[in-house]
Amino acid sequence: MNNDLNTDLPNPDLASSDLPVPAASAPLYSPARVRELLTLHGLRPTKSLGQNFLIDGNILRAIAEAGGAGPGVPVLEIGPGLGVLTREVAARGSVVTALEKDERLRPVLADTLAGTGVTVIWGDALDFDYASLPAGTRVIANLPYYITGILLSRFMQAAHIVSATVLVQKEVAQRLAAKPGQDAYGFLSALAALYGTVKHVRDVPKGAFLPAPDVTSSVVRLDFDRTRPLPDPALVSFIDAALHHRRKTLRNNLRLIGHEAAAIDAAIAGANLRADVRAEDVALDDLQGVARSLGVVR
Repeated sequence: MNNDLNTDLPNPDLASSDLPVPAASAPLYSPARVRELLTLHGLRPTKSLGQNFLIDGNILRAIAEAGGAGPGVPVLEIGPGLGVLTREVAARGSVVTALEKDERLRPVLADTLAGTGVTVIWGDALDFDYASLPAGTRVIANLPYYITGILLSRFMQAAHIVSATVLVQKEVAQRLAAKPGQDAYGFLSALAALYGTVKHVRDVPKGAFLPAPDVTSSVVRLDFDRTRPLPDPALVSFIDAALHHRRKTLRNNLRLIGHEAAAIDAAIAGANLRADVRAEDVALDDLQGVARSLGVVR
C-alpha cells in the first residue's frame, strides 16, 4: 500500500470526538452553531422580545413529540428565532406556519429553513388573525415570556386551534395546572379548565437556552375541547373579576364589581359554598353556578 495516499487523512488512532468540528456542521441547536449564526448575521438576542434560543436537542425533540408534530399536521409556531424548533417540527412532516416579529432574523431564517417548506409570516403575534388558521392546528412554540398570558388566551379562543404545547415560565405552568385551594390557583387556572385540560410535560433548566434566562421554564400541553361551545365573554370577565383578588372572599370580590350583597349571598348559598369562602378555593363549576344565579350568563 502506498502510504502517501493517506497523508491528508486524520490519525486513525485519534478518536473522532477529539477532532475539531466546524460549527457549520454541528446541529443547529448546538451552542457553537447558534453563536456562529448570531455572529455571521451581526445579531444579539433581544431581551425585550424574549429571545432565548434552545440549545438542547433532547428538549427540542420532547417538545415536538409532546406537541403532536407529525405528517400533515398543521402547526403554528410563535417566535421561531433561529429556526431550531421549527426545523425539528417540520422534519416530522408537519405543515408549519411561523410568526416572527424581529425583521433582523430574515436572512437567518432564509438560511436555516431553506428547503423545509415552512411559511414564515412577518409581524406581531398580537395582531395575527388566529381564525385564519386551518382546522386542527396545533401550537408548538417557545413563547415570549412577556406576552405568554395574552397569547394563551388567544389560542383558547381560536376555534381551529386544538392544542398548545409551549415553553413558559415554570410559575406560569404551575398556575395553568393548579387546582382550587392550591397556592398557584387563580384566573389562569380557571380559564384553562374552562377550555380544556392541562398536562405538565417537563421542566427545562436555564442552561438549555442561550442566553440563559433568569427563570426556570416548563413545557406544558393544553388541549382545548372543541366539542364545547366557546364560553360567553361575560362569563370569562366574571371569572376574572371573581378571582382577581384570589385571597379575598368571593363575596367581597363580587361586591367590588357591583353585585348586590343579598344577591351574592343567595348565589353563594345556592352553590353550597360557605358565606366566607375565599375566591382561591372556589372551583370552576361553582363559579359558573354563581354567575348563572347572578344573571351574568344563562
